[in-house]
Amino acid sequence: MENLKGSLWMMLSMLGFAVEDMFVKLAAAAVPPGQILMLFGAGGMLGFWLMAASKGEKVLISEAISRTLLVRALFEITGRLFFILALAFTTLSSTSAILQATPLAVTLGAAVLFKERVGLARWVAIFIGFAGVLLVIQPTPASFELTSLLALIGMLGFAGRDLATRAAPPALSNAQLGVYGFAVLVPTGAGYAAFSSGFVWPDGFSWFAIASATLIGIGAYYSLTLAMRTGEVSVVTPFRYARLLFALVFGLLVFNESPNATMLAGSAIIVASGCFILLHGRHTARRQRKQAALIE
Repeated sequence: MENLKGSLWMMLSMLGFAVEDMFVKLAAAAVPPGQILMLFGAGGMLGFWLMAASKGEKVLISEAISRTLLVRALFEITGRLFFILALAFTTLSSTSAILQATPLAVTLGAAVLFKERVGLARWVAIFIGFAGVLLVIQPTPASFELTSLLALIGMLGFAGRDLATRAAPPALSNAQLGVYGFAVLVPTGAGYAAFSSGFVWPDGFSWFAIASATLIGIGAYYSLTLAMRTGEVSVVTPFRYARLLFALVFGLLVFNESPNATMLAGSAIIVASGCFILLHGRHTARRQRKQAALIE
């Protein structure tokens, strides 16, 4: 029952993130990406600040000043900025497909930075997954668009943020990390807007889209937290890939996107590789526990 609850929370979370992406892309039709990032960051910071306050958690604490959180902030900025740029200038479906490679990049980074053991099978799955990314980007002279690299850089930024989060001081809660992560987006977005396309006063629908993206994004993050704390992580986590399915549906219905067969094949390879890594890791952990029990 706990696994079922966790899986449903994960599905709800991924639906929320897909709706958030849809609203950001809709807002980007009239509002510069930098300004969206600034407003999104301000709303997210306020939301997580209220969440922390409701739990009696202080936001300004000494543990927030560390090299790890500085690195996390830089990756957060990279991930968010380039992901919003990708949503603004490329299709929702391709951007979401590339984002699904984040677990592959995190696994690769954990092996390199944290010396986590990654067997041959998972190394093969990682490289096959990145081959799927190439199929989505389609780096051939006839079909390649430079803007496709925006989503790739954003994905790498999110992977770096996740790795830095893992190394963050244990004293910091998810809400506190949320405040810091969104706070750095405000000056970043303002600076990018000032030196690129400038600022505009959003119309009514743009305000609605940005506010909806912010509120739904906070709710999706909260649902994700519940999902990861309910049931087995190895059972719940594969449902992250539902985000791609929702993105494909929204891309078709809202933006009239029609992904070609190559992109769909690449998406399937990315998802399959990620699921294999998760399930293989679960199997390996179970086998190690049995061996430890026999030794005892």
